[in-house]
Amino acid sequence: MGILNITPDSFYKGSRYNSDTGILKSVEKMLEQGADIIDVGGYSSRPGAEDVSEEEEGSRVLKALKLISRQFPEAVISVDTFRAGIAHTAVEECGAHFINDISGGEGDNSMFDTVAKLNVPYVMMHMQGDPCTMQKNPVYDDVVADILKWFGERICRLRVSGVKDIIIDPGFGFGKTADHNFEMLRRLGDFSVAGLPIMVGISRKSMIWKTLNVSADDALNGTTALNAIALANGADILRVHDVREAVEVVQLVNRIKYSESDKRRKTEDRRQK
Repeated sequence: MGILNITPDSFYKGSRYNSDTGILKSVEKMLEQGADIIDVGGYSSRPGAEDVSEEEEGSRVLKALKLISRQFPEAVISVDTFRAGIAHTAVEECGAHFINDISGGEGDNSMFDTVAKLNVPYVMMHMQGDPCTMQKNPVYDDVVADILKWFGERICRLRVSGVKDIIIDPGFGFGKTADHNFEMLRRLGDFSVAGLPIMVGISRKSMIWKTLNVSADDALNGTTALNAIALANGADILRVHDVREAVEVVQLVNRIKYSESDKRRKTEDRRQK
């Protein structure tokens, strides 16, 4: 999943795009490099980010979605939003295929019902607090067990609502300390108990660059290393700023995990889906 931020203030400046030309060039590059999904967001969720009105978020992201779907009709697009109204318009009118919700339904009480009506895949991410407060002393008894309990309650609600296609994202960096993040990565396999695909988004995050004492601009090597560990520990989708490097990691890890016949069968199954 390649990241496309239609915002002026996302934490990694290399993912920010605002002009039509810049948006289309970025999407074209990601698709050429092997992105399976383009994730388009108009609300910065970096720690301490200020709130953005629904009108402003919509004006940013909906126009971009229309532009991308028109120029690249075969592309699979997800809309990164916690607002049900934007999610509905994005899917019904602007060509989005996925909903990627950083709040796991807590940012808008209508989101679960909206997902059920739209009948599209739903990425449910865990976040403690909100972007303004999430890094102010996050506390857990057991970060993995607590998040699994949180997921379990919401998976049941989604199933009752009729939602079938759910992807879970533990939410690295969203209301977690660096220790919490590394503990989740070590125990990522525990999330498989939910029986759902797992998405991991650790690309250029502070858990990497603060540990290495570098900047987000210099965190690609660390990102690549941790993406490989995430895949080995059970991740199914990587959400990344740097598509080519992530695709290479997937290819190398799959070479270790699967035989050639396994890979051919997996590719064929994917095409049929």
